Amino acid sequence: MNQPQSWEARAEEYSLYGFTDMPSVHQRGTVVVTHGEGPYVFDVHGRRYLDANSGLWNMVAGFDHRGLIEAAKAQYERFPGYHAFFGRMSDQTVMLSEKLVEVSPFASGKVFYTNSGSEANDTMVKMLWFLHRAEGKPQRRKILTRWNAYHGVTAVSASMTGKPYNEVFGLPLPGFIHLTCPHYWRFGEAGETEAQFVARLARELEDTIAREGADTIAGFFAEPVMGAGGVIPPARGYFQAIQPILRKHGIPLISDEVICGFGRTGQTWGCETYDFIPDAIISSKNLTAGFFPMGAVILGPDLAGRVEAAVEAIEEFPHGFTASGHPVGCAIALKAIDVVMNEGLAENVNRLAPRFEENLRRLAEKPNIGEYRGVGFMWALEAVRDKPTKTPFDATLSVSERIANTCTDLGLICRPLGQSVVLCPPFILTEAQMDEMFGKLEQALDKVFAEVA
Repeated sequence: MNQPQSWEARAEEYSLYGFTDMPSVHQRGTVVVTHGEGPYVFDVHGRRYLDANSGLWNMVAGFDHRGLIEAAKAQYERFPGYHAFFGRMSDQTVMLSEKLVEVSPFASGKVFYTNSGSEANDTMVKMLWFLHRAEGKPQRRKILTRWNAYHGVTAVSASMTGKPYNEVFGLPLPGFIHLTCPHYWRFGEAGETEAQFVARLARELEDTIAREGADTIAGFFAEPVMGAGGVIPPARGYFQAIQPILRKHGIPLISDEVICGFGRTGQTWGCETYDFIPDAIISSKNLTAGFFPMGAVILGPDLAGRVEAAVEAIEEFPHGFTASGHPVGCAIALKAIDVVMNEGLAENVNRLAPRFEENLRRLAEKPNIGEYRGVGFMWALEAVRDKPTKTPFDATLSVSERIANTCTDLGLICRPLGQSVVLCPPFILTEAQMDEMFGKLEQALDKVFAEVA
């Protein structure tokens, strides 16, 4: 009689994995999870893990928040699904649009809904192409982003993503231009101060615009903190240096707040943390606290007016998704915004951020940690073979993957990104849980560095 397959074997036989180190899966198997409690998840064997990755940055209220569950149940019972096409949308959609403009840095604006951050970035590019064409400038199609940025996985948003793995898809598409990553520790030149580094990046932007032609550039997209690039805050003064250049040439600045938005940096928006007001905001992840797939394009007043004029000229905006503005998602988002802003979650991030940083500062004293970096509740430690020269470990050693796997064995989920280990826990984390997180991380670091150093 055939024995039933294990959960791990079934996962590997029937599922494709995204962004997964397959040698680890083949060796260790898949972690198949069944449920969560607070910041913890449990697998099919009953093992408990503190999820310091918040699912995928997004489960900021934990995995069993009763208010969010009840908001979803109530809306499913009341009105379980609709669209935002043909002049119709749900009341929840109307209320969410009002709320998003209210909590945005904009005095007024308009909101367009998608199912994800990737789709929201993709939609924003189409909006820029649409309005420039309507304004008689169809050549304004080029998109500026930065190396190591992450903006999504659709063909357009992946073209904006400055990661070498996109080469396997034959991306980026033509017209997507990547500028220097604003990571001073890694990309500052010998003897170059941080201010000089920022000035060099500003000159690079000016030179790129001059080379390409300002009248060919549709927009500039930037995460306030690069999330999937390894939690990379901008060099001091970066946005203050580049925004005047963009304004001078009439190039909209789009703040991709898929990760940073709704509290991750300690303020509602990452652009508030870094003191700039963009022309539009891209939101997802924390928008629904991970309880529903949703993205949103939030247009500031200038772009809202221009897009609306372009729409009026042809009587419609020919773009959308079946589940855009889904009433259940909107009801959850309204509750999630309330939870983050009014139930103490944002305050908890700011209260514990100094404790977070102090623990990282302590771990960064280890000889194989080159840098700690971050803000709010998003931080990273970067491993190095040689600290004085910032020389990374040989990629074949898979150091960050080994650290993350060792953490998993200890009951802690964290994320390997390049040579870095990323921590982005739920906003409900307590002091005791933070101590648990760092205790297990330190055990893993010591074990792996003893093996490879």
